Amino acid sequence: MRQEMLLALKVRLASFGLMLHEGKTRLIEFGRFAAVSRQRRGERRPETFAFLGFTHYCGRTRDGRFIVKHKTEGKRLTRKLTALRQDAWRLMHAPLATQHERFAAALRGHYGYYGRPHNYPALNGFYREVRRIWLRCLRRRSQKSRRMGWSEFDTLTARFPLPVPRITRTWAQARI
Repeated sequence: MRQEMLLALKVRLASFGLMLHEGKTRLIEFGRFAAVSRQRRGERRPETFAFLGFTHYCGRTRDGRFIVKHKTEGKRLTRKLTALRQDAWRLMHAPLATQHERFAAALRGHYGYYGRPHNYPALNGFYREVRRIWLRCLRRRSQKSRRMGWSEFDTLTARFPLPVPRITRTWAQARI
């Protein structure tokens, strides 16, 4: 049945002059009964797949019902943090207000897209990494600032607060 559906999809796309990328297309066992059937066969949990910056995986709610969960895709997270490190390096000697604007905007944008239910741990990890990037950037500004610790940085972020992680998309909006 799955092979027939894949073949029908290929034919349908070909009618529009499109084709599936063989390296990115695969059939996986996914859904409500995938975990049970894989466990019965002695296999590990169901496979995940990445789509639109999220890793989608099978999960359960607190009361045991099936749910498709989403978390930030690792590649996207790494790529964004690398870009932020380069921005921090470029803006190292800019005024603190300018640096704060840049990091706060990056955090708000990240929360706006990735702020979905069940993704809070990834949001919090991103927030903590951005704070660490900013502190490292400030430590490299001069020889005096190399001694700056987390307590001094907390004093600074009291004046220039970074947005804290939050879920911005509710369950009603969570459909892709």
